[in-house]
Amino acid sequence: MHRKASLSLAVLIMLVSGYGIIAASAWPWKAKLFPLAIGIPLFCLAAAEALWTLFGPEATGAEPREFQLAIGKETLRRTAVAIGWMLGFFAAIVLLGFPIAVPLFMVLYLKLQGRERWLLTIVMTLAVWGVFYVLFDYLLHLPFPTGWLVAWFAS
Repeated sequence: MHRKASLSLAVLIMLVSGYGIIAASAWPWKAKLFPLAIGIPLFCLAAAEALWTLFGPEATGAEPREFQLAIGKETLRRTAVAIGWMLGFFAAIVLLGFPIAVPLFMVLYLKLQGRERWLLTIVMTLAVWGVFYVLFDYLLHLPFPTGWLVAWFAS
């Protein structure tokens, strides 16, 4: 039963993403970039799942383990921390704008939450900012709204 469901879902995803790829291929470059950037990897991953389902090893007959969802204080604390990081990122986007909020969030998250070394933090932040800048600003010429604080200080 699991193999049939997995194969059916993979084929359905392949059909939908394949249609999106074919439909988007006739569009102008800027319009088709996002659908192709999502559709091609999605199609490839769904095809890999379909092939794995068809030709992969059979599942073992082991009994499924009993799963018990326990919500304790630590789980609630970690959830609150994650929600706090997301709300902080949203606030930084609104107050500072995307081009400032993205690298700022990366540095703060990697240093404070991830406790990563400075070298890794700086390299990852520069890499993410570079991809962000090249894709959205240089290639797509996508104007991001100025953050509220930046607009207030600029006036």
